[in-house]
Amino acid sequence: MVSIAWCFVSLDVSVRSPPNAHKSLTLLLSLDVITTRPNGFKKHLKRVNAPRHWNLGKMGGIFATKPSAGPHKMRECLPLSVILRDRLKYALTNKECMQICLERCVKVDGKVRTDCDFPAGFMDIIELEKSGDIFRLLLDTKGRFVLQRISKEEAQVKLCKVKKTYVTANKVPVAVTHDGRTIRYPDPDVKADDTIKVDIATGKMGDIIKFEIGAMVMITKGHNQGRIGQLMHIEKHDGSFNIATVKDTKGNSFVTRLHNVFVIGSGNHPQVSLPKGRGIKKTILQERAEAEARGDL
Repeated sequence: MVSIAWCFVSLDVSVRSPPNAHKSLTLLLSLDVITTRPNGFKKHLKRVNAPRHWNLGKMGGIFATKPSAGPHKMRECLPLSVILRDRLKYALTNKECMQICLERCVKVDGKVRTDCDFPAGFMDIIELEKSGDIFRLLLDTKGRFVLQRISKEEAQVKLCKVKKTYVTANKVPVAVTHDGRTIRYPDPDVKADDTIKVDIATGKMGDIIKFEIGAMVMITKGHNQGRIGQLMHIEKHDGSFNIATVKDTKGNSFVTRLHNVFVIGSGNHPQVSLPKGRGIKKTILQERAEAEARGDL
């Protein structure tokens, strides 16, 4: 890593006018040197700097859980301790979250995770055997993670977006998915941006959901995060971002970057259970009208 080390050099410079007067001149010298972080990267995360979609209270403490290195990015994940303590209320403190994980009570995608800071992300399956809970991590239209309760049969498979396909140095074709999986010898029809069904128990890929016009998609990033609709059009821009046009079931059209689109089904047939609202974004006036109709206001 190349960084800039700043050195402060203090020089005493005598000035003739007025006599017997001295000034201290500080020169700022910038030197390009190759340095390394001796103790690694930051191990802590302040609560005010935590991602907003974690919904942590500002006054709940100084620090937040720093996610461990894992299959999902730090700001696109939900640590297990946040799920257990702040979402499910199965723990009151981080120490209790640690004890729950160390007792091997939590599974992510079929594997026991004893690290309470493990980063769970989009489409991951969280299983708590002792309580009988199985959830899939999805997004709501405000960009927040939703723990969607699913059945044991639905938890057998997971949808994974193919990020890229290539051939290794040993002539082995592989496909890399959004959750860090490297699948060897995939189906030759699999291309980037397609979605594949992955069997949780074996890790083998199953059916392919092609990325094409008419597919049912969910938006995973940007201002339209969490919205669900039908892919209507793709604009290709060489040297820039390709743009996708999506229309939801209410007839509202919106556009987003192509790499924000995640195929979840074909036509109007999703391959996973959808969260409440089914990805239809409402205006604040519509939300207020519905709250008044329910008697909440």
